Amino acid sequence: MQILVTNDDGIWAPGIAALAEALRPLGEVVVFAPDRERSAIGHAITMHNPLRVEEIPFPVEGIQAYVVNGTPSDCVKLGAEAILPRPPDLVVSGINLGPNLGTDVIYSGTVSGALEGVILGIPAVAVSLATYAEADFEVAGRFAAHLVRLVQKYGLPPDTLLNVNVPGLPLADLAGVKVTRLGTRRYRNVFDRRTDPRGKVYYWMAGEVLDLDDDPEADTVAISNNLISVTPLRYDLTHTGFLPELTRWPLELAKDDQAQSAPGRQYGCSGEPSVPQGGGQP
Repeated sequence: MQILVTNDDGIWAPGIAALAEALRPLGEVVVFAPDRERSAIGHAITMHNPLRVEEIPFPVEGIQAYVVNGTPSDCVKLGAEAILPRPPDLVVSGINLGPNLGTDVIYSGTVSGALEGVILGIPAVAVSLATYAEADFEVAGRFAAHLVRLVQKYGLPPDTLLNVNVPGLPLADLAGVKVTRLGTRRYRNVFDRRTDPRGKVYYWMAGEVLDLDDDPEADTVAISNNLISVTPLRYDLTHTGFLPELTRWPLELAKDDQAQSAPGRQYGCSGEPSVPQGGGQP
């Protein structure tokens, strides 16, 4: 089995080395990771700048590793579609320092790296250590390897990844493993208004996380109960339950709507209003 490993904390983060070390006995591990931290970059891809890839020595012996000046999604795309002679059998992203719970998954570069694998038709797992304190990735690495063996044995649906969050605790202190759904999580954002040395105003965003779910099936609750959380995720964001109601809306434009609409300014690509035909003023 060939496993492509990526992350959003960067190629030199200790979490990705711990993950590669844990997965090494399971097959050929190849690392494609960003050249710097790309946390909270979501599913961004690089379209307007060249991508550069360099093979580098990696801290874990026997691991082939590439550093990319792009995002986690770029790393998986490049590895699977351009660098490796064939697509990998599995994509594993992590081990992230900090949780990816609830709505975090929308912003997470860690989850997006795994999701890119799913988009390419490759089974994928995202792994996060749910702490920002001094981190020991050993338990998370062991669980990642255990889960990969299960994925290899049982398989995953073609449009599904597993999002894993592991409490930052010794194995003896964990309460077990829970299959979960995404919890309800919000952030109370604070924008600190500051002034730079040139006198220009800028803002620094900070915030406090608010977990609004008390359902024991939620990933946020599982982590608070010292359980490893495993959540199956899909990239299809369609609200299927709303589709029947939406089809009953009068969405069609009436034939006379265009004639009744007042003429507005016409804008070109520059964003400036264009002069109407006949030389009139906009």
